[in-house]
Amino acid sequence: MPKVHINRVSEHSIEFSERLSYFGIATSLIIYLTKVIHQDLKTAARSVNYWAGVTTLMPLFGGFIADAYLGRFFTVLCSTIVYLLGLILLTMSWFVPSLRACEGDVCAEPRKAHEVAFFLAIYLISIGTGGHKPSLESFGADQFDDDHPQERKNKMSFFNWWNSGLCSGLLLGVTVIVYVQDHVNWGIADIILTVVMASSLLIFIIGRPYYRYRMPSGSPLTPMLQVLVAAISKRKLPHPSNPADLYEVPNSQKAQGRLLCHTKKLKFLDRAAIVEEKENSFEKQDPWRLATVTKVEEMKLVLNMIPIWLATLPFGICVAQAATFFIKQGVIMNRNIGGFLIPPASIYSLAAIGMITSVIIYEKILVPILRKATGNERGIKILQRIGIGMLFSIATMIVAALVEKKRLGAVKKDPVNGSLSMSVFWLAPQFLIIGAGDGFALVGLQEYFYDQVPDSMRSLGIAFYLSVIGAANFLSSLLITLVDHITEKGGKSWFGKDLNSSRLDNFYWLLAIMTMANLLLFVFVAKRYSYKNVQSLAVANYNEDDHDAAGSMA
Repeated sequence: MPKVHINRVSEHSIEFSERLSYFGIATSLIIYLTKVIHQDLKTAARSVNYWAGVTTLMPLFGGFIADAYLGRFFTVLCSTIVYLLGLILLTMSWFVPSLRACEGDVCAEPRKAHEVAFFLAIYLISIGTGGHKPSLESFGADQFDDDHPQERKNKMSFFNWWNSGLCSGLLLGVTVIVYVQDHVNWGIADIILTVVMASSLLIFIIGRPYYRYRMPSGSPLTPMLQVLVAAISKRKLPHPSNPADLYEVPNSQKAQGRLLCHTKKLKFLDRAAIVEEKENSFEKQDPWRLATVTKVEEMKLVLNMIPIWLATLPFGICVAQAATFFIKQGVIMNRNIGGFLIPPASIYSLAAIGMITSVIIYEKILVPILRKATGNERGIKILQRIGIGMLFSIATMIVAALVEKKRLGAVKKDPVNGSLSMSVFWLAPQFLIIGAGDGFALVGLQEYFYDQVPDSMRSLGIAFYLSVIGAANFLSSLLITLVDHITEKGGKSWFGKDLNSSRLDNFYWLLAIMTMANLLLFVFVAKRYSYKNVQSLAVANYNEDDHDAAGSMA
């Protein structure tokens, strides 16, 4: 078997296991918290959002450690071991008598020891995910050579097929694992997840001789701080009329990474690369006094990402609803099909199907057509892809609001069996649409943050993408609290003790309006964005756009 195929098998194996475990836990978490831990709907939704937020913000720390010190392979190895420990503790919390929720099968109130063990276990999984997610995905992309035209082209498809692969883990997580949780017990499901993760860790270790490695290059924050200090110290110097007068090392002397072209934005930072009369450009320079054009441009790349990151948060808030309120709606609707009772969390599998379908259509049909039409290697620019995904999220919230309005109408007519008169498959459109949107926006965000960060920060790049979802989960919790407080003052809260006494349809309309307004802001920012421009002989033509051209949503 070719080396690159062995790499992909071992990496996809461990990613499959992680997604199987994560979605097996995440999609049923709100059900566990309300049924076993006995939290009310608002508290359970906030608990899920906090956990999901921590889980998707922890990669910022894990990505930094991977890029600066441990390297991606060892970060994946260590974090997977922590993840495995979390799964073992989760299993113990069900089977060890002193850690069980209670003696019987039904608990009026769980033991404190069980709550402590359960939350410690899922937050150990959060820590494991923090190192695993940014490092493994960037480690997988590292197996492709940017200076090799065919491998560079294959890398553009990598994130599409990577997400299709992880959707396989998601599908099994929300069907097989959730079925075991619902029809056998939670403990058996935890055993399955633990065994699968342990097996994948073994496969990953066996593949070690076949990987391509990139050594950690120290803290990626230090060069950015050096650029800032140098720019401030030279703030009174006149800006050179010719950018060629700015300091840059020759390509042949570049130790690692690639040289970047100069751009006209954030000109203040260019002063860090001005060579003063007392400085000899042929001698080794103090990096706190003189920075290369590439270091300056890397600083600009990171600063330019901040508006994009902020503009994608409302999309992340919409995504957060699928694992909380969407699932909880499925609990009280008719899930009986021919005598078979569908586990409520299994409806989430439709989101995975929507995502896989949209990725395949995009990769196999749209990209070849768009490449010919636009001349862009990707078919369309990355930010255009993300913008299309945002349109899907708006459609999701509109459909979700209409479906919930219909369900509440049925409850009003028949308070006892109103919800049961509607099939759970009324929720199918909103899951399929959000899944299709993920195929554009989430995959686009992964590719954007990996590709547009400095080469030395690629694990952090994946962490930036995950932090969008993490921050959005916290914002979702904050928004729920804020809306609950405001509407309660107005007479009746939109978030009651249960769904039938809530007005989720109004909340969904609010999200749709917020996301529409935000899309206009995103288009404004995207049109003014300048993509990374690499200065390299081998990839002279590899530019997202011309030297100083801006990204366009049009």
